[in-house]
Amino acid sequence: MRKTLHLLTTALLLCCFAAKAADRDTLHILCIGNSFSWDAVEQELAPICVSAGRPIVIGNLYYGGCSLEQHYRFLDSDTAAYSFRLIENGVRTIHEPYTLRQALRLCQWNYISFQQASHDSGIQSSYEPYLSQLIDSVRIYQPQAQLCWLQTWSYSQEATHPAFPRYAQSQSIMNDSILACTHYVLHNHPTLLLIPCGTAIQNARHTLGDTLCRDGYHLNYIYGRYTASCVWYEILTGRTCLTIPYRNAGMTKKQQKQTQKAAHRAVKYPFKQKNTKKITLTFAYVK
Repeated sequence: MRKTLHLLTTALLLCCFAAKAADRDTLHILCIGNSFSWDAVEQELAPICVSAGRPIVIGNLYYGGCSLEQHYRFLDSDTAAYSFRLIENGVRTIHEPYTLRQALRLCQWNYISFQQASHDSGIQSSYEPYLSQLIDSVRIYQPQAQLCWLQTWSYSQEATHPAFPRYAQSQSIMNDSILACTHYVLHNHPTLLLIPCGTAIQNARHTLGDTLCRDGYHLNYIYGRYTASCVWYEILTGRTCLTIPYRNAGMTKKQQKQTQKAAHRAVKYPFKQKNTKKITLTFAYVK
């Protein structure tokens, strides 16, 4: 019965997308993620794009705390583990349980992003072979899509996340570890397009203080999520985020400009963060 419902849901969604297949101006992005992709794309990206005249369809495969290893295991076993959030014409619908294969078959995605779970984001040994396996598998279903790497952010200095001691309870150490792992990912997979949200959040902390997270690790609803979505917008469209007219109701004009500048700088200099020296990456790459 459950399998039948999965097939019916997928068929209905495919019909909806077929009617829009000819609209080449609409961006279609799929995040293979967790709560950090929820933060980065579900709230602010669609209104930002619409305000700038660029329609977008967003799919987010959400499974809380999901690592690269777990994503690959879900894909390999075709497990219906996800809450699939689809945002189209400004309307968000949730389809669950959902499989990664269902999402990959849904339409021709322009961009598909991968990311590591936040607790493993600075642990190089946690990335492979799972990222390579995911990339190879996703390309079977979506050979034309541009695959992306979503760089996540370090925790607030006062965070109480149980994994924070792995980074000596230090935002700086976690941040540098994420940067090193980002470089490692791009070295081993140079065709991936970098979405440097982690650098943007760190840049924004320079002007807004250590207030970008609402609970120590998830982005706050006002300007944290907005910062991450500005990065996505600039990468996806090739347009500067400095002129985005939209800002959410709780944001001041000053905060809007500060976050836009933080995002724009991150896209331009993903490994050189505001008020920090450029990171020198000297670790040994592991194949």
